[in-house]
Amino acid sequence: MASFWVCCRLPLAALLLVAWSSTAAATSYTVGSGSGWTTGVDYTSWAASKNFKVGDSLVFNYAKGLHTVVEVSAADYMACTAANPLGSDSSGATNVPLKTPGTHYFICSITGHCAAGMKLAVTVGGSNSPASPTPTTPRTTPTTPYTTPTTPYTTPTTPYTTPTTTPTCSGGGGTTTTPTTNPGMTPFMSYPSAADLGSASLAGFALVCCMIGQLALL
Repeated sequence: MASFWVCCRLPLAALLLVAWSSTAAATSYTVGSGSGWTTGVDYTSWAASKNFKVGDSLVFNYAKGLHTVVEVSAADYMACTAANPLGSDSSGATNVPLKTPGTHYFICSITGHCAAGMKLAVTVGGSNSPASPTPTTPRTTPTTPYTTPTTPYTTPTTPYTTPTTTPTCSGGGGTTTTPTTNPGMTPFMSYPSAADLGSASLAGFALVCCMIGQLALL
C-alpha cells in the first residue's frame, strides 16, 4: 500500500515542479515601480532597464476613475489617441500578460494625460524557456572557373620566287648565257663584246668582195 502512494506521488511532484519552474521563470513588472501609473513619470527610462520576455506581465497601479490603461497601435501611440484600442481597462489595478513578442504600446485615454507622459512602449523578446538552437545552412557560392579561349595567331607565308628565263640572241655572233637565278635577284644577261663584233664585220666584208669579183667575171 505504501509503495502505491509513493508511485502516485512521484508524477504529481514532477508536475508541480514543472509548474513552479514555469511560474518562477516569468516576471511581473510593476509599471513605474513605486510611482505607479500616473503623470510626470519617465516611463521610457523605466522600460529601458528591463528585459521583457513572453510570459512576463505588466501591473498598472493607479487611482480608479482618474486614469485608464489602453493598448494601442504604434501610430495611435505617436498621436496620443485611443480611437482604435486593442484593449483597455480602468479598474485601478490592471494586469497585462505579455503573450507575444514585439513592441506593445500603452497610453492613458484621459484627455491630456498621454501628452503629460502617461505612455509606455515595451519591447518583448522571446520566451523565457530555453530556446532550441536554430539550424543554420552554410551558404555556398558556386564558383565557375573563368577561361579565356586562346586562338593562336598564324601569319600565312608565301615563298618569294623569281621566275628564271633563258634569253637567246640570234645573229651577229652573240653568245647565249644561262643566268643562275637566286631568289629575290633579277637575272643578268651578257651581250657580244667589241672584239667579237669586229671579227664578224671583216668576215662579212670579205664575202661581199668575193661576190663583186664573181660578178665582174661574168
